[in-house]
Amino acid sequence: MSSHNSIHPLRITCRNQIPEASGAVIYWMSRDQRVADNWALLHAQSLALERQAPLAVVFTLADSFLGATLRQFGFMLRGLAGVAERLKELDVSFILLRGNPPDEICRFIQQHNVGVLVTDFDPLRIKRSWHDQVARSVPIPCMEVDTHNVVPCRIASNRQEYGAYTIRPKIHRLLPDFLDAFPPVVQHPFPWTAPVNDFDLEATLSSIPVDRSVGEIGGLTPGEQGGRARLHDFINNGLALYEAERNDPCRHGQSGLSPWLHFGQISAQRVVLEVSRHLSISSSTEAFLEELIVRRELADNFCLHNSSYDRVAGFPEWAQRTIAEHRHDPREYLYSPEQLQTAQTHDPLWNTAQLTMVNTGTMHGYLRMYWAKKILEWSPSPEDAMSAAIMLNDRYQLDGRDPNGYAGIAWSIGGVHDRAWGERPVFGKIRYMNYKGCLRKFNVAEYISRHGS
Repeated sequence: MSSHNSIHPLRITCRNQIPEASGAVIYWMSRDQRVADNWALLHAQSLALERQAPLAVVFTLADSFLGATLRQFGFMLRGLAGVAERLKELDVSFILLRGNPPDEICRFIQQHNVGVLVTDFDPLRIKRSWHDQVARSVPIPCMEVDTHNVVPCRIASNRQEYGAYTIRPKIHRLLPDFLDAFPPVVQHPFPWTAPVNDFDLEATLSSIPVDRSVGEIGGLTPGEQGGRARLHDFINNGLALYEAERNDPCRHGQSGLSPWLHFGQISAQRVVLEVSRHLSISSSTEAFLEELIVRRELADNFCLHNSSYDRVAGFPEWAQRTIAEHRHDPREYLYSPEQLQTAQTHDPLWNTAQLTMVNTGTMHGYLRMYWAKKILEWSPSPEDAMSAAIMLNDRYQLDGRDPNGYAGIAWSIGGVHDRAWGERPVFGKIRYMNYKGCLRKFNVAEYISRHGS
């Protein structure tokens, strides 16, 4: 391995057993859309320097992706415009392909004498099937680098974990091995000679055939710079109060980093390094790092090892049993997905949380749990509840289609990573949350008056 790059070898998974051939190296960027602090890009450059070969970063843009709207595509593409700009300064070509991702990547490899493909790790079914398809179809080595997790997901555990309490010791034991400092990407001395079109952000944005009824969110800066600015604002103004305020939707107690983390515009490992540097390790720092490392990586573990992460079949056995026993319990209220989407329920707190998500692309973490549990209570079946919650989450949240979202909804509706509680109608032994509990937890009236307009 080249001295330029100190990547931990356990971050790398070979997806096929094909020996190396000569030719260029490409990094198929997907989940981790940044130049800085990106082990996959660093590894691709390290290979290219060893081979004295050109390096290109290729992004495949599908016209539709799991119900994403203009809101999510806009945030992503604006971030990628920054990636293209930064790579240009480093003499690395950025190439945007349009169409079915595995087909486009296979065609590109064939046309450009590519010798090695590097991509980033993603536990979602659709991305894994893309990776499998490419690894089977191309005559070159394909390797996947986990640059999203601090401890690589495949290394942290080789099975689905029961909960945070079972994965935590595994992650804590491995953490010191993987918290390396990132080397920089260097100026690339071997140019990509094939012609490359500059990435035209506005033309791309206006031509993608996505749902434009869910618009972009103003006031946020997508991309690496926006993510860094958000992180430093949180460290300076929010971190010290994180433990005291994070569960109060009336306070700005959360980091707000999830859109940038979701699109890989900032590295979770960078966040850990910066947070650990700025404050003596306090209970607030520990609480934040628990969410950022253990809970996020538990969600990746769930999606990697449970291919039914977005279905009732993915719930633990005890939860499937209790839900089956209460499947036909009478529901006091029933709402259609359309009524839920337009916040037409009898519950002013739920309606406010839903409208906040529609208008701002985000919902407070504590309310996300309440929101999903009420969807279970007001749906004809757990299957309907799962499908409505995922549809709404993925349509409106900037961080939709994320392992965190799937795991959070499965926790709320199906007891994933939780335990059995006292039995009650509709929920069975699934943990229950209600309006009265929220009244005890925070100032509901203040939240509604602040966000309800």
